[in-house]
Amino acid sequence: MGDSSSHTANLFLDETSFYNRLVLGASLLPTRAWDPLPHFFQTWLRNYIAGVFVYFVSGFLWCFYIYYLKHNVYLPKDAIPSTKAMLLQISVAMKAMPWYCALPTISEFMVENGWTRCFARISDVSWLAYLGYLILYLVLVEFGIYWMHRELHDIKPLYKYLHATHHIYNKQNTLSPFAGLAFHPLDGILQAVPHVIALFLVPMHFKTHILLLFVEAIWTANIHDCIHAKIWPVMGAGYHTIHHITYRHNYGHFTVWMDWMFGTLHDPLDDESKKI
Repeated sequence: MGDSSSHTANLFLDETSFYNRLVLGASLLPTRAWDPLPHFFQTWLRNYIAGVFVYFVSGFLWCFYIYYLKHNVYLPKDAIPSTKAMLLQISVAMKAMPWYCALPTISEFMVENGWTRCFARISDVSWLAYLGYLILYLVLVEFGIYWMHRELHDIKPLYKYLHATHHIYNKQNTLSPFAGLAFHPLDGILQAVPHVIALFLVPMHFKTHILLLFVEAIWTANIHDCIHAKIWPVMGAGYHTIHHITYRHNYGHFTVWMDWMFGTLHDPLDDESKKI
C-alpha cells in the first residue's frame, strides 16, 4: 500500500514538474532565473505566468470580437465599456493575480503529498467511473460556489470589504470580459476554494482538475460580456448581468440549477418579455 501511494505521489510530482518545465521554459525568463527555485515556487510562478497569459489572451480576443469585429451586432454602442473602465478592471485583476495563483499552487502541493482523493490516470478508475466522478465533482463545485457567492452578498462585512470591489461594475457599459477576474484577492480565492475542497470529497482526475481551474478564467471572462447566449441550463452572461444589476439573483456559476433550487433565479428572458 505504501509503495502504491509513493508511486502515485511520484506520478503527480512528475506531472507538475513537466508543466513547470513546459510553461517556464516557453516563457521569456532565462532558465537560470527559475531552475534553482524550489518546486513549490516554480509551480506558483508557472501558475502566475499561465494565469496572466490566459487572462489577457481570452480578454483581448473576446473584446476584439464583440466590440470591433461584431460592432453593434451583440451590443449597442452605448453598452460598450470605455477603455478607462477596462484598464481599471485589468489593474484590479493584476494586483490580485499573484494571490489567486497561491490557491492552485497549494492544491497541487496537497495532491503531490497524497492528501486528496486525486488519481493520476483515467485507467486507474475506468472511463465510466471518471465521468461519474467528474459530474459529482462539478455538482459539488457548483453548490460550493453558489453558497460562497451568496454569503459574500448576505454577510455584510464580507460584501463591504471584499465583494464590493467587483460590484462597482454594475451596468452593461461598465462590464467587460476583463471584469471576470477583477476581485479583491481574498474574494477571488474564496470563490475558487470549492474546487479544492471537492478534491477531498470526490476522486478526481488531477489533469482535469488543473484544466478546470484555467477554464474558470475563460468562463469568468465570458459571463461578463453582457451577451445572453440563451443556452439552457448554462448560467451565461445574460443571467450574470442581472446579478450585477440586482445583486440578489443568479449567484450560480456554470448552470442555473442552484439558483432554481434555492429560489434566486431571474431569467433574462422574463425582462425581455416585459419590454415587448
